[in-house]
Amino acid sequence: MFHELQELLGAYLMPVLIAIPLAIIVLIAAFKRDDYRPPREYTPPPRPPQGDQRANAPVVLPPLPGSATAGPSMASAFVTAPTPMQPPAAPAPVVPEGPPTVLIADDSAVVRTKLKRLLEGAGFVVVQVNDGNEAMAQLDEKPEIAVLITDLEMPNKDGFELIADVHGSLITEDLPVIAITGHDELHGRVGQIEGVYGIFKKPWNDRELLKRVESLVHLRSAASKRGRRVSDLRAPPNA
Repeated sequence: MFHELQELLGAYLMPVLIAIPLAIIVLIAAFKRDDYRPPREYTPPPRPPQGDQRANAPVVLPPLPGSATAGPSMASAFVTAPTPMQPPAAPAPVVPEGPPTVLIADDSAVVRTKLKRLLEGAGFVVVQVNDGNEAMAQLDEKPEIAVLITDLEMPNKDGFELIADVHGSLITEDLPVIAITGHDELHGRVGQIEGVYGIFKKPWNDRELLKRVESLVHLRSAASKRGRRVSDLRAPPNA
């Protein structure tokens, strides 16, 4: 009886003894596989837009230097020291379209009439005054005046004072001036004044005076178009 029970247990015990270690090995292998499993599921990155959508998709760039998370601004390396302020330059004369305007300052009605006839015959617009005070008033009212012709001997304000006032103003300092006189002494004094582009002695040559006025108008117009001053261009020699 005991022998039969031993044979019966031996037939079943051997597979059990073999199965138990195999089960233990399988469990150990399963636990180790769980240790290498990622803590959460992997999500692949979104695919870039296709076709026209790719061109319109916003491009996210890394933060540039100078942002709140990138330290000092790169733009600060290109900031130069402020340049000292320069004094404002005198505005360039503006010559309007149309016939140029010439201002005549002379206390002689005969001289004014003669000059008016000469200049208007050449296509100029002529404004006449009796002395230097009236001339300055006209210059304030008519900035389009291109040339000033002044006598040196006038009441109230003579030609020398008028020339000084014209060149002492920021508005008229670049106005070309032609002086006329009948005295040799005054003729020599005018040669020492800057800004006088012609000195004619009475009686003057109409052709030469008209040519000088035309040259000065041309110079003033050229200076205005280039944004420069008349004195920066070469003035015709004194008569």
